[in-house]
Parts: sequence; C-alpha cells; structure tokens
Amino acid sequence: MKSIAYVFSALILLLASAITVAQPYPNRPIKVIIPFPAGGGTDIFARTVGQKLTENYKWTVVPENRPGAGGNLGIEAVSNSPADGYTIGLGQTSNLAINPTLYPKLPYEPAKDLTPIALVASSPLVIVVAANSPFKTFADIAAAAKAKPDQITYGSPGNGTVAHLGMELLQKTAGINLQHIPYKGSAQALTDIVGGQIQIYASSVPTAMGQIKDGRLRAIAVTSLKRSASLPETPTIAESGWPGFEAITWFGFVAPAKTPAPIIKELNANINSILKMPEVRSKLMGEGGEILGGTPEQFSTLLNKDTARWARVIQDANVKID
Repeated sequence: MKSIAYVFSALILLLASAITVAQPYPNRPIKVIIPFPAGGGTDIFARTVGQKLTENYKWTVVPENRPGAGGNLGIEAVSNSPADGYTIGLGQTSNLAINPTLYPKLPYEPAKDLTPIALVASSPLVIVVAANSPFKTFADIAAAAKAKPDQITYGSPGNGTVAHLGMELLQKTAGINLQHIPYKGSAQALTDIVGGQIQIYASSVPTAMGQIKDGRLRAIAVTSLKRSASLPETPTIAESGWPGFEAITWFGFVAPAKTPAPIIKELNANINSILKMPEVRSKLMGEGGEILGGTPEQFSTLLNKDTARWARVIQDANVKID
C-alpha cells in the first residue's frame, strides 16, 4: 500500500508541475526595477512602458525604484534575480556600458549576467550657457578654449557620467582643453551655470529644458547626429563643424541572464508594439527621448560597441571615480 501511495504522490507532483509549466506567461506580477530615483528620465520611461503593458496586455507591472551607486544597485538586483521573466530592469548607457570600466569592482558583468530585451529610447546631451554668455555657438567655445587652454570651465552632473565622458570625447575631437567642474547631480550645477559660476554645462535635454524655455539658458548644441525633436532650432555638434560626432545616452530593458528565449521574445514584441503608440511616442519625445525599439540582438550589438567606445574614453582621459 505504501508503494502505491508513493506512486500516487509522485503522479500528483508531476501533474502539478506540468500544470505550472503550461501556465501562460505572465501569470503573476512583473517587477520592473528602476535604478534611479522617481521623477527622472529613466523613471518616466520605465513607468510609461509599464503602464501600457498593464493597460494593453492586462499584465500586472510593478515599478520599483532602487537608486544608488550610479545605477549599479538596481542593475545588480536585476542580475541576481531568478531568470524567470518576473524581474526586469531599465538600464542605460551609464550602468550598462560605462560603469563596467569605470568601477574596478562592479558587482555584475552586463555581457554575462544580463539579457537584453529591447531598447526604448535615446537622448542626446545639450550644451548650454547662461543667457548673457558671449558664446553663441560651439565654434565660439572652441576658439576661446584654444586661446585660453584649461581656463574655460564646464560642469557635469558628476565624474564618469555620460555628460562628463561626452565632453571629454568632444574636447579630444575638437582639440581643446576645458576645466571640468563635477557636481553631485544637476540641481546645483544649473544654479551655477545661470549665475555664472561655470561657463558651460553638459546636460540631458529634459533636465535643462525648463531653463532653456524660460530664457535663463541658451542651448548651444546637441550631441546626437540629428537635431533633437525637443530642440529643433539647436544645431548638432556635427553641424557645428565636427562631422560624425555623437555622444548619447540610451535606455533599454534587461533581464537576468538565462531568462528563457520565449519570454524575452514576448517581452520584446510587446514593448516594441507599445513604442509605436502615438501617445507613448509623444510622452517619451516630450521628455527629450528619441524612440528606438528593435531586437534583443540589436541591443546587444549596441551595448558591446558602446562598452568598448566608452572604455577608450575613460582610459584616454584617465577618469576616476571619487
């Protein structure tokens, strides 16, 4: 009788397992880890897509802000989560392509510990000056910097940010030397650029947009290959005399490594569908984003290319984290 009971129990377990496997994905809430505080571009992009996954596909998507260490804490949490499709995160250039070189003991390796799902958007930097600045174009800045090497100051949100490294790359491209003033975020930097304590500031488009619109800051150039839809009157660096220059930040969803391919495929298809919605495009572009989308393979290719590119910039400029 015991043997029959054991067989019967085993059959029940097998049947329960089969039912679990057969359940469609997702059958419980999906956590989206946002590795920066609420209210920023990463947060807005993640919540916009997550809300539409809930509305259009009846998925339960739960955003969770987990900021810290330049976005590293949140991405580490994604990499350490079960590879079952129920924890994903929105990474960006800094914590996926830059930080692996910048941080000597990064607790994750994007190429090994994460699986790309889909790119969401990209955003250029905008180089701004105070409204009363004598600089009207980036050519003006370059000319002044060549006349007075290391005396023209520029601010960034911090060492190792895309803004900092983008400006390092631009200096090398233009053959100039500026004095870097790193800040801990953008709030004080914006106050100082308006007040004249620094001469130039490299910013994300959404961060500086309010001061540009109200006339306190002048947008000199954007660092994308084409003009930003949010700043259509502002020329690119390429148009300003340095053809081919580009320094952007991009945003993309990632999952833990070894997440099953069918789950990645479904997430990718639904995210791409959402990115085609007019209201989503309007929302993201209103935040300074250029819509991307595409396949996981395209995301992986971009990640590998930018990791190598920014590693060279970090090494050439000898950038160190404080």
